[in-house]
Amino acid sequence: MISNEEVVRLIDVGKKYYLSGDVYVDALIDINMTIKAGEVVIVMGPSGSGKTTLMNIIGTLDRPTSGRVIIDGVDVTDKDENYLSRFRLERLGFVFQQYNLISQLTALENVMLPMLLTGRYTREEAMEKARLLLDLVGIPEVVNKRPNQLSGGQQQRVAIARALANDPSLVIMDEPTGSIDLASSYLILDLVRLLNRYLGVTFVIATHNMEVASIGGRIIYLRGGRIIEESDLRRIKEEFGRLRVDPVVVAKSYLRVLDIEERRLRRLGLDVTDVERRRNSINDFLGKHES
Repeated sequence: MISNEEVVRLIDVGKKYYLSGDVYVDALIDINMTIKAGEVVIVMGPSGSGKTTLMNIIGTLDRPTSGRVIIDGVDVTDKDENYLSRFRLERLGFVFQQYNLISQLTALENVMLPMLLTGRYTREEAMEKARLLLDLVGIPEVVNKRPNQLSGGQQQRVAIARALANDPSLVIMDEPTGSIDLASSYLILDLVRLLNRYLGVTFVIATHNMEVASIGGRIIYLRGGRIIEESDLRRIKEEFGRLRVDPVVVAKSYLRVLDIEERRLRRLGLDVTDVERRRNSINDFLGKHES
């Protein structure tokens, strides 16, 4: 159930990546957003739109160039790394596309580790809770197996159990189904849906996958480092709808490419049959569309 409690608030957040001197790239521009407890928020957008930067800033793994970042009621913008590492450990859960499990540890030990690092659990308490979490995500049988003995879907479930270990205020998932098969993807999505619905776990999920997006209560769409509102999306679609590539222009341009290719092949004394076949095909196309 969604509450009025804010887990995330970003205020005028911008992020510049400096390439050299005064040359920079705007990864995020004037981002204002909130995520409330109990929400499943989906972050979408094309490659290079700023999704990863946004997720890293929400997860305190990166700092904004401008603006304020408030996570779980704490303004973390200017906190030092020692504070942030502890903050992440105690208040945030992470599920990455590549799982990021520790290969030398068993599934049980991977889930225990965040609890032990807080110093708030005895080894026995951490072990008991880790077993329960692995049971919760449906893989109690893997407790003593190492990551290389698990399928991709099983590894992702271990990662989810680990993310829940310290009862985080927010679980951040970056392309959670990007490296697993379709059947495992559906299981992961069902699991996220159930954890949110019955346990009230708050999720923010970055994805390109519309099936993943379908479990969200709200979609934040990024383009060029900005949040695109629904009205902007409609305008962009209309503008793209008016843009049409003229096939005749493309065909004529490709004929010029073939001319170059034919000269190159003749210079080398090579067969030009394929070039002539493609030229004939294009000329047939032009004959039908220019008449």
